[in-house]
Amino acid sequence: MSTLVLALAAGAVIGLALGALGGGGSVLAVPALIYLLDFTPAAATTASLIIVTATSATALYAHATSGNVRWKTGALFAAAGILPAVAAATLAARLPEAGLTAAFAAIAALAALAMFRTPPTDRQPRPVRPARAAGAGAGLGTITGFLGVGGGFLAVPALVGALGLRMRAAVGTSLLVITVNSLAALAARAGTHTPLHWAVIAPFTGAAILGAWDGKRLAAKISGTTLQRTFAAVLLAVAALMLADAIR
Repeated sequence: MSTLVLALAAGAVIGLALGALGGGGSVLAVPALIYLLDFTPAAATTASLIIVTATSATALYAHATSGNVRWKTGALFAAAGILPAVAAATLAARLPEAGLTAAFAAIAALAALAMFRTPPTDRQPRPVRPARAAGAGAGLGTITGFLGVGGGFLAVPALVGALGLRMRAAVGTSLLVITVNSLAALAARAGTHTPLHWAVIAPFTGAAILGAWDGKRLAAKISGTTLQRTFAAVLLAVAALMLADAIR
């Protein structure tokens, strides 16, 4: 199968998951780039940030037009994550590839387990506690900068469980956080001279953006629990593959 077809197919799947779930889809971008498209771990995490930024911004616009974004809460989360994202991105550029792969596998496994636990959707919104929101935002920024993923798989449960947002609002708001954190991490990596294969990144990103629009429509037709748990099972298998590769 040609590189272009693989890039288009992987991008479509990841965009679909990101648009439907508000997070988690971006976690598959790095392993797809490494195992399907022959990127090094360092190049894959940088390319993933480009893909995640563009796709999340597109999905954010789609959710914002539906009134599903809580801008104040999202801005607080995102602001708290900017400096950690920059610091983590700088550190990640200095890690050996095996260490970066193992760390990514651990985070992917955590994402899968978190997604198996569907947050309750019937909670009443609560006032935002700045300290709690800032702490969660800093953690998400660190993960984004370090591993080149959006962190939405943690942002959505945090927005629902810790801050009491309803599920639809949490999904839309998480995309604001992902977009800002990814941009900050990408800016930190700009001076690392990591080679970027635009012939792969561009079609991958384009397919992901189109997939994100379809994902938003899919979320309205299929049970969120079904989508989430199916994706979690796939992600857990990918995490096991990457961990085996790192310790081989």
